[in-house]
Amino acid sequence: MVAKYPGKVRFVSENFGASKLADRFGVTRYPAVFVQDILVARPSDFGFFGKGEKAGRYTPWVNADNQAKFKTDLTRMVSMALAGKSSQLRAEHADTAAAASDQITTLPKFTLTDLAGKPLATDDLAGRAVVVEFWATWCPPCRSTLEWLGELKKKYGDNVAVVAMAVESPEDKVRDSVKTLSPEIRWAMTDAPTAQAFGDVVAVPTMYVFDRSGKMTKALYGAPPNLHEEAEKVLDQVAR
Repeated sequence: MVAKYPGKVRFVSENFGASKLADRFGVTRYPAVFVQDILVARPSDFGFFGKGEKAGRYTPWVNADNQAKFKTDLTRMVSMALAGKSSQLRAEHADTAAAASDQITTLPKFTLTDLAGKPLATDDLAGRAVVVEFWATWCPPCRSTLEWLGELKKKYGDNVAVVAMAVESPEDKVRDSVKTLSPEIRWAMTDAPTAQAFGDVVAVPTMYVFDRSGKMTKALYGAPPNLHEEAEKVLDQVAR
């Protein structure tokens, strides 16, 4: 898209957690898109699931039509900014900025059946610290974290419940992927209601850590080098 405006538009990619613009608008997840300093698309616009009250403008993002719609919208917004219509663009996206932060605070209610055919619900996890990992078979960074989750479960034992939910992945490929991974982890396929209960899943890997009371103590997005270290720091405090 930038190539349409040679010498006029520059694309800048900022790491999650290191963006002053994201901090300014209270954006606590990714991705978020800005034109100049105007927040034009927030994380919940890009969820993998497109049904329900929380469906975003470009959900499901895996749909090519929604990706084309985003490109069209972004081109229009960039053209407005170049034409000196930033005030109009800002007014159009006032609601986007006001609702930028939609972080969950407690372990949501959900009901699934795990890959072993057993019921998996929020109440089954009560009384323990809980780690919930959203991943996908097409996500290379997810693999190392899934292997590490098995070690995590060994370290904390029954003090921690570990749940790994696959997003937008064929079930047969999910089952193949987990064959060599820890059976102590609760493996499941994510459905739309569950993903949306967690504020909608907009990117993988995404990890949530909850304390014994169900309060969220840490949300970790992407695969930064210190991901595992940060998670264990929190668990050392809430799982012992």
